[in-house]
Amino acid sequence: MSQEKEKDLMSMYRETRPREFFGEKSNTNHLAWSLLVVLLALAFWLIVALAAAENQRYALETKACQDHVFPTEIDTSCLKQVKSRDHWWQHVGHALVRMGA
Repeated sequence: MSQEKEKDLMSMYRETRPREFFGEKSNTNHLAWSLLVVLLALAFWLIVALAAAENQRYALETKACQDHVFPTEIDTSCLKQVKSRDHWWQHVGHALVRMGA
């Protein structure tokens, strides 16, 4: 192939090539998406913690974990595994509704 033909072919190819390849420059705002993921993880963690705390609070209120041998004491092993309501969202709902009370 002659130098002239090769030059013409390469110039044609260079003109059809996109200016930026896919992945070279991103139009996505990574900071905003990263912040959203972190905030969602934090909200999830807070909801889980709120449900656990309300579960234990309600078990103490209803005396579900009262020690059978010493009636004035609380059974702490029961308090760690008690299910005072049927679903986690019931705990979160009661905790959010009665937050100020």
